[in-house]
Amino acid sequence: MTTQAEPDPRARAEAQAVAERQLCGLVNGMAQRIAEHVRERATTLGLTAAQATALREMSGPMTMRELAERMSCEPSNTTFVIDKLEKQGLVERRPHPTDRRAKHLVLTTGGAALRERLLGLLSVDSPLAGLSAGDQQTLHRLLERAITGP
Repeated sequence: MTTQAEPDPRARAEAQAVAERQLCGLVNGMAQRIAEHVRERATTLGLTAAQATALREMSGPMTMRELAERMSCEPSNTTFVIDKLEKQGLVERRPHPTDRRAKHLVLTTGGAALRERLLGLLSVDSPLAGLSAGDQQTLHRLLERAITGP
């Protein structure tokens, strides 16, 4: 009777490294396609990609810190973006209802209308449009698990 030899640990490690490199390449490629999609749509509305991302993430009143978290950036970067959106009359800073040290960011009527237009544009030819809703949910779960751990 023949027994199958255990794979060489170095060969296993190399195969794992190749698989991870390929997967990272795919994730980076998707991130680049999404970023380019946002940039293209933002430009049609006279926005920067950062401004479009801020508007997309502003689903309701939130603090600067909450928006920075959603945008995956530092609060100081978010401040710069919000300053520009505020000058355009798209966002207002209002007193926070429970924390007097914080401000709530709130879309103006014009900001809410522009956000709706942006969301519509972002849904057209989205890089994720080729995936069914179920596939998108599966991808979301897998990426979330990879980021947060088991």
